[in-house]
Amino acid sequence: MTTNLRAALAADPDLGAGNVLPKLAEHGADPERPTLTFDVDVDGIPAWTALSLGTLTERVAARAEWFHRHGVRRRDPIALYATSAPDVLLNAYALMWLGAIPALMNGNMPIPIAAEYVRRLRAAGLVLDADHAALREYALGTPILGDAAETGTGDPALAPPHVRHHPDDPIAVTHSSGTTRTPAAAVHSHFSLFAAVRALRLAQPRSRGQVRELSVMPAAHAAGLVTVNQSLCNGYELLFLSAQGGPFEHSGATILDAIERWRPTGVFGFAVTWSELARHDLTARDLSSVRNWNSTGDCAHETHIRRLVAVGSHPVVTRGGVADLPGSRFIDMLGSTEMGHSAFEMIHTHESDRYGRCVGKVHPFAEVVLLDRETGEEVADGQVGHVGLKSPSLAPGYWNDSVGTYRDRLRGYYLTGDLMYRDAQGYYYHVDRANDAIDLGDGEHLYTALSEERILTHCPDVRDCTVLAAREDDGRVVTDVLLQLVEGADPAADREPLVRAALGEAAAVTVRRVVNVPDDGVVTGPTGKVRKFLMRQDLLAEVARGRVDPSTV
Repeated sequence: MTTNLRAALAADPDLGAGNVLPKLAEHGADPERPTLTFDVDVDGIPAWTALSLGTLTERVAARAEWFHRHGVRRRDPIALYATSAPDVLLNAYALMWLGAIPALMNGNMPIPIAAEYVRRLRAAGLVLDADHAALREYALGTPILGDAAETGTGDPALAPPHVRHHPDDPIAVTHSSGTTRTPAAAVHSHFSLFAAVRALRLAQPRSRGQVRELSVMPAAHAAGLVTVNQSLCNGYELLFLSAQGGPFEHSGATILDAIERWRPTGVFGFAVTWSELARHDLTARDLSSVRNWNSTGDCAHETHIRRLVAVGSHPVVTRGGVADLPGSRFIDMLGSTEMGHSAFEMIHTHESDRYGRCVGKVHPFAEVVLLDRETGEEVADGQVGHVGLKSPSLAPGYWNDSVGTYRDRLRGYYLTGDLMYRDAQGYYYHVDRANDAIDLGDGEHLYTALSEERILTHCPDVRDCTVLAAREDDGRVVTDVLLQLVEGADPAADREPLVRAALGEAAAVTVRRVVNVPDDGVVTGPTGKVRKFLMRQDLLAEVARGRVDPSTV
């Protein structure tokens, strides 16, 4: 039945990101099958209770009726600013039910930034929760419809019919991490946000046996919606955690506890997730159920990947049947909000030896070129270029921002902001974000992300690190290296020689200091990504004031 249902869904040209629930019903999906589980209560349903497809649809319909009763209509952009995953996801699907456009806001976004973000949205309404009540004190130019806790009180029997979506209908707005500016509001269409699910998850064979997936990504991210849709269409069970604190708030323990309790076969997260897990002795936890670690967003670090693939299990067909053997897979899928879905995929196991920030090869549905930003010409294999992408999953643009939409287009390609090179076998390697890289002259560059990768490889007692490089007004380059140590590491040990060796001669001469920092010594955005732009400004200000004497560090 699952195979037949997936085939029917794959063949349905009207299926898209905005109508998965009614399409499942139309094609005969079992209303009693378990779908989403949350770690918080949902409308009186206890936490950790799986919602059947029927119950999930009913809870979404209740919210659709509530929004409709509060005047929300088709194409109305409605901002959602909440902490818990069900408050984000169930309200988002309710707004899609009406043909409205949920504008999802990460609950970790600071209140003042959230106020500016809402003003730029010019939304038709705002729903928030008690955690973000302070936003009510700001002049937003947007009416507050109510509290997220109220929306589930609607009457599902009175919900209007689910609208019919067309491929280019906008069905959601999600925002970037905001590492260099106020988060950018990317628009996703009914077609674009489902394109990769159709091309990859419905076209490929379904994983054998029971599939239980755990998402530790923010529910308000585009990746959160994609994960829910692919789980629903494939008949997988999905646990979506609401515990989405900053990098040093949960320290990976919440994730590990959830794995041991719920026994997922797959875990979805961002690169910061694996850094969090690296704090812990993974061999001391029961992670045997995990077959796949699925990463998106930034490229993951080799040191973190190797620790993860050493635990978990993978199925092997033997004469006696299928057996689970030790060791899991790490599926690295570099992507971004604007990309709508990853364009690359790299699979690692305990036998892998292709690292060095290799992000693998391009998905069949996407087209990637590496361009010279000035000339627009493609660079040769082995040379670093700007990533240009054409993909059906691409966000059509930025909400209320035509300048931003067209600034990053070149020769018909979307410039992702990433710098990569390609080898002769067609593998791509990520070296940095374009905004973070520094041209040192004479053909030398300082790539901060690649430098971090090399430092982690050279310094086994460093759990994570941040390299900040900035150019002063006189043209000189200054670099700070911030180290976060593993538990028990000697803070007095001199790691500077290893760091300089990892950076290479040209970059090493720019180093001002190598310093150990606590977790809160690194500035991060709502998704846990390091905000290097802000930290570079602080670095330059320190240098200008002459506050830091390297001899005292």
